[in-house]
Amino acid sequence: MVRWILLSLLTLNAATALTAETKWKRIQIDGVFRAEGVAAGDFNKDGQMDVAAGDYWFAAPDWKRHEIRQPLDRMAKPTEGYDGTTGYSNTFASWAYDVNGDGWTDVINIGYPGAPCYWYENPKNADGLWKQTEIWHSACNETPLFTDVTGDGKPELIMGSQPERQLGYLSVPPVEKCYEKWKFVPINEAGEPNQNGTFMYYHGLGTGDVNQDGRLDVIIPHGWYEAPEKRDAGLWAFHPLMLSENNDGKVLPASNIHVLDLDLDGDQDIVMSSAHAFGIWWFENPGLNTTEPFKYHLIDKSFSQTHALALVDLAGDGKLSFVTGKRYFAHQGSDPGGRDPVVMYQIGFQRGKGQPPKFDLQEIIAGKDTGVGTQFEMIDFNKDGKLDIVLSNKKGVNVLIQE
Repeated sequence: MVRWILLSLLTLNAATALTAETKWKRIQIDGVFRAEGVAAGDFNKDGQMDVAAGDYWFAAPDWKRHEIRQPLDRMAKPTEGYDGTTGYSNTFASWAYDVNGDGWTDVINIGYPGAPCYWYENPKNADGLWKQTEIWHSACNETPLFTDVTGDGKPELIMGSQPERQLGYLSVPPVEKCYEKWKFVPINEAGEPNQNGTFMYYHGLGTGDVNQDGRLDVIIPHGWYEAPEKRDAGLWAFHPLMLSENNDGKVLPASNIHVLDLDLDGDQDIVMSSAHAFGIWWFENPGLNTTEPFKYHLIDKSFSQTHALALVDLAGDGKLSFVTGKRYFAHQGSDPGGRDPVVMYQIGFQRGKGQPPKFDLQEIIAGKDTGVGTQFEMIDFNKDGKLDIVLSNKKGVNVLIQE
């Protein structure tokens, strides 16, 4: 046990880099605070990747700004954007997707927690605002997801809903029903307490195959919902976890949650990061046939407000890395470390059977500080086979190109 603890501590300052050094080039699209979430897609069908951030989309390669909608917050001004020192944007997450099946990429937008969420219909290069259609009347949990949790090959929105206080998913409707509200499929009882992921400001959400039955489960810091064979046949069984530092019941507020076998012992461990304080952590699975809690391990606590965490194959070589960074002024500078310099990191790791993983933090340096928002996108932006980073936050709208 002592050897295990010592090895875990040594991984925090590994002398040898586990991943090759990656160089990045920054493209500043807009220096104004537009949104905390972002979407990348070819919105004008010219073969180049564009960027949507909140009320606007920016056309490559000169990044001319085009209006998607009038700002939902009338305090936002076209030239000045939102005031990040006093408030928030009306985009916490966004995705590019052809909702109505017409071959043009639309935009899905999750606004302020608890508010309605919408999709915006691409006008096919015509002038004017994009048609707004309500998806659902309430989008809760500060890390909503758009991923294929049902296994049908198409992504679903995963989020909580108020006032029902239920966690669930919404499938993209058939084309003939695309202007109707999407169907919400709950996975827990209505009116469940806030710690079950349904509160509008709840922190932490992810998907992963916790019990290795071939189906994606839904994970929150308080536990995980087990996906049944028929996903919409009824409520999902809940398994408490209480992911905390000292097993004291004080669950750690997180952002994205990822599931993978970090110590190669055959079961699934959990990785998550702190939305408003210091800490990136992994939790060691004691095995599904025990009632022991998942064991806390610290990966890093050198920077705070890691309000979004991605797990990706950066170079296309089969090696996974985490990507995260500091969300600047998440609560207007009042969070722990809220006024510290903004940084971004890629976190490589090396796994050995029955051994704790070794982590290697490499700072992502690309010109001036950028940081993450509440959601960011990893995509091959310049089509060179490597993933790039698309960001929108209180530092503006940026793309970091992997060189």
